[in-house]
Amino acid sequence: MGDPRLGSHLKAIRTAAGLTQAELAERAGVSRKTINTVENGVFIPSTLLALDLARALGVTVEALFYLKD
Repeated sequence: MGDPRLGSHLKAIRTAAGLTQAELAERAGVSRKTINTVENGVFIPSTLLALDLARALGVTVEALFYLKD
């Protein structure tokens, strides 16, 4: 399950980019369900997935994910 310390801006950045979950999934080489579970905090992305998502959106990993204090 997710970790309450991890925050995510993935959904906001994805929607600002005008992408659906399916479109981002295709760009990142993962399933739409993976995008959904990361956005909902159910699944913590691996470092590799976080890097793939950041690259697909043209942002840094730090722009997508952060530690909650």
